Amino acid sequence: MRGRPRPSRLPGVDGVPVSPLRPPRRERSAVPAPTIAGVRAILTAPGGINLVVVRVDTTEPGLYGLGCATFTQRHRAVASAVDDYLRPFLLGKDPARIADIWQTAMVSAYWRNGPVLNNAVSGVDMALWDLKGKMAGMPVYQLLGGRCREGVAVYRHADGRDERELTERVQAFLEQGYRFIRCQMGGYGGRGPRAASPEGALPGAYYDPDIYVRSVPRFLEHVRAQVGFEVELLHDVHERLAPIEAVRLAKQLEPYRLFFLEDPLPPEHIDWFRILRGQCATPIAMGELFVHPQEWTPLIAGALIDFIRVHISAIGGITPARKLAALAEAFGVRTAWHGPGDVSPVGHAANLHLDLACPNFGVQEWSGFPDPVRAVFPGCPEVRGGYAYVNERPGLGVDIDEEQAARYPCRDDLPAWTLARLPDGSSARP
Repeated sequence: MRGRPRPSRLPGVDGVPVSPLRPPRRERSAVPAPTIAGVRAILTAPGGINLVVVRVDTTEPGLYGLGCATFTQRHRAVASAVDDYLRPFLLGKDPARIADIWQTAMVSAYWRNGPVLNNAVSGVDMALWDLKGKMAGMPVYQLLGGRCREGVAVYRHADGRDERELTERVQAFLEQGYRFIRCQMGGYGGRGPRAASPEGALPGAYYDPDIYVRSVPRFLEHVRAQVGFEVELLHDVHERLAPIEAVRLAKQLEPYRLFFLEDPLPPEHIDWFRILRGQCATPIAMGELFVHPQEWTPLIAGALIDFIRVHISAIGGITPARKLAALAEAFGVRTAWHGPGDVSPVGHAANLHLDLACPNFGVQEWSGFPDPVRAVFPGCPEVRGGYAYVNERPGLGVDIDEEQAARYPCRDDLPAWTLARLPDGSSARP
């Protein structure tokens, strides 16, 4: 009579036979798993730009993680959110439960999805990914699925007072091995002689949209004539145009084959992207100011943009960014994460680990690290021949020297460029 198959006589725990269908039972470790023992924000400005880094300590001595929570213009608000609210919320929790911590931290304030809270949560989230990599003994990109490429193509910023100076700076980057270069002339929106303003016009960073928009085709034509079409050129509108002017500019730039036109419209005018897409084939990158999924979802699902370039800490860290990248991949949209000077080296490393692991990576913005920044943040990623490389240390690979960081206190004045004004003195988007 047939019955249930008898377990194979395989050696098991303490010599007890076990079934080949079941793993041997293991004794639980007597060493308790580490829990979160400390959370704090570290403020520093070694490059002259305010940075916010979050450190998450555990009950295991020497085991900690670092994350980027940089919101330059509201750095103290983020630090307060971390130190006064997230710290007591997180103490004693299991640092391995990244997804649960992200979800509960995001709703613990009831109101959610704003740059202050998102950056505070991001600092914790990146620190937990850094911790998980250290506990696993591998770089974060391995936890995200492993490499899709060996290095990350980056773009640099070339600016100039006129077409000749701009072209010289483009050529200098080409000689260094870069092949993706963003071209601006006179900064965002163009600078130059202040147009006639009313009596008593308030101080601010004045620019003239009409002068600016007419200058862009002219300087791109000049650069293309000098360097040809082998180099990939980009341009950032920085949302400084009325929607219809952005549409007109995007059409005018088609002959110059931009790799992408960045942020032609502000988040408040995303409905205009459908009109823009219907008018021209200039590739569009968008998302620097996005803080909520409902800002990027319709653009991606509607095939209205070509690159998503959010500030990863402003959306909440690596956890939401990897989901955003997967969503974008499904609709043929590539990533181009925000990577200016107001991202700490920890945040730049997070960008790069995602870039290495995402099949739909496009290009990475890169601002470089001055020597004081490198001194504060040992393990900064390196750039060689136009490609960025992370080190192979476990986690994100970047540390912080807090003694050095304390030498560079943050400033509490706002950057002058954030007070943008039109020729008549009225406030404009920076």
